[in-house]
Amino acid sequence: MTHHFHEGERAVQRRAGVAAIADRVGGSIHSEISAREQAFLPAQSFAVLASRDAEARVWASIVSGAPGFLHAPSAGVLELDAAPVAGDPLAQNLRVGAPIGALVIDLATRRRIRVNGRVERGVSPIRVAVDESFTNCPKYIQRRELVAEGRAPAPAATLVEAPALSIAQQLRIARADTFFIASGHGEAGLDASHRGGVLGFVHVQDERRIAWPDFAGNSMFQTLGNLATDPRAGIVFLDFATGDLLQLSGRAEVDFDPARAALFVGAERVVDFEIDAVRETRGATPLRSYEVEASPFNPV
Repeated sequence: MTHHFHEGERAVQRRAGVAAIADRVGGSIHSEISAREQAFLPAQSFAVLASRDAEARVWASIVSGAPGFLHAPSAGVLELDAAPVAGDPLAQNLRVGAPIGALVIDLATRRRIRVNGRVERGVSPIRVAVDESFTNCPKYIQRRELVAEGRAPAPAATLVEAPALSIAQQLRIARADTFFIASGHGEAGLDASHRGGVLGFVHVQDERRIAWPDFAGNSMFQTLGNLATDPRAGIVFLDFATGDLLQLSGRAEVDFDPARAALFVGAERVVDFEIDAVRETRGATPLRSYEVEASPFNPV
């Protein structure tokens, strides 16, 4: 069955001149989780979830668990035997029938799959009825061996909420080499995706605005296609040394100006993000990593 891209994805594909490539690559998107993907899931220790709150803001969240917490009891269902981090909007957003996007990524092998669908059960084990499932290439993923050693979930008292970034948060973003982004489309649902680059690839412009380069990817443009129809997006940064999570919700806009892209090494375009809400949860996940091997795809 041929995958049908929505109008936003089509518009960005045409603008980038890759519509024919996207049609070919789109054949990798299926309406069920393949046997190979089903075998991959139980070995993983975390997933990134895209959800939408009651105010229609989009959030990117991380849930984690011992290997085995993720599995597909059938090709049409994804189960996550995990609870949202204390205070995360995700807990309220897991309404039955609500759209949800999941990214499951193995940083050690740079393998990842995306599963998008609808919430069938909103409490642990969270059940997702699958609409689409597909794998992505290993580009821009920094290799990390994750170990579970912290105590999680942390008490809610460690949650800090604000409308803008603190200086410490700005510095942390400016040092990041990885983040995850959630975006959505009115009918097509929600999607969670990975973004990576060299240390400092995310530029902090002020306490309410950040920007990052968009590199050559799979040519399907799910994230940018969603943003073309709905700018609302969520971002999460995971601090691999402390387990701290920094979640941002706001609005993203793609700048296609080649002169602007030329200011960022390797960029094909630039994404600007305006922050509406900031949530920082200390020690939110027990996952830690102390060594990193940069992706060979990173533009330098």
